[in-house]
Amino acid sequence: MSEKNKLNTVVNHLRNRSPLIHNITNYVVMNNTANALLAIGASPVMAHAKEEVEDIVSISSSLVINMGTLSKKWIASMILAAKKANQLNKPFVFDPVGVGASRFRTETAMQIINAAKPNVIRGNASEVMALAQVTNSTKGVDSTVNSKSAVTAAQKLSKELNNTIVISGATDYIITNNQINEVTEGSPLMAKVTGMGCTATAIIGACISVEPDYHLASTVAMKIMGRAGNEAAKISSGPGSFQMNFIDSLYNLKEL
Repeated sequence: MSEKNKLNTVVNHLRNRSPLIHNITNYVVMNNTANALLAIGASPVMAHAKEEVEDIVSISSSLVINMGTLSKKWIASMILAAKKANQLNKPFVFDPVGVGASRFRTETAMQIINAAKPNVIRGNASEVMALAQVTNSTKGVDSTVNSKSAVTAAQKLSKELNNTIVISGATDYIITNNQINEVTEGSPLMAKVTGMGCTATAIIGACISVEPDYHLASTVAMKIMGRAGNEAAKISSGPGSFQMNFIDSLYNLKEL
């Protein structure tokens, strides 16, 4: 099967299977994330109460954990859900939002990773470097370095955790040990809309739910983001219209 056909097989599986994706994510992006998942054919559930997360993981196809808006109760839920996903062999993607910006965030990220190893970690360059203990340089949730600068750190982290690391930026890098894919699609407008990285993480969660090759699945997810971003930018006059057009572009995406 050609590389293009492999990519499009994942897209088709998303449309045909409508996997249930369990999201423990932040207040800022819940609506955007849910709509993006619906647009690509997945079915989102946003559940963070510790009383139910294990049950929701049990019926879901994958787990997405995003630590954008942290609280002690949510951290407890994240750890319970991550452990349950590992126990049931459900794919799990982790977004360590703002790791390195505060000791609390860094300690929380490490606590989650140590409790249950994520199959995929997606972050910007600063977040990946902070996780790999290469640097503590972040600016809130934004990266202070370009994505290529974090490739070595991502390889180090991938080998330590035996998983896939995704660095998002002007060029996205998907790294599994020594295997590296690059995705150069996308629009500068994407950086002007809050939560686009969080959306990428959720779409990775959808893709890994239907494709057991997590490197391939993560590459497809970033290509979906880039292609939809390009198409939306063509008909947008600014960040507001872009946000609306991006969801439409996800919905209308037929192949990569």
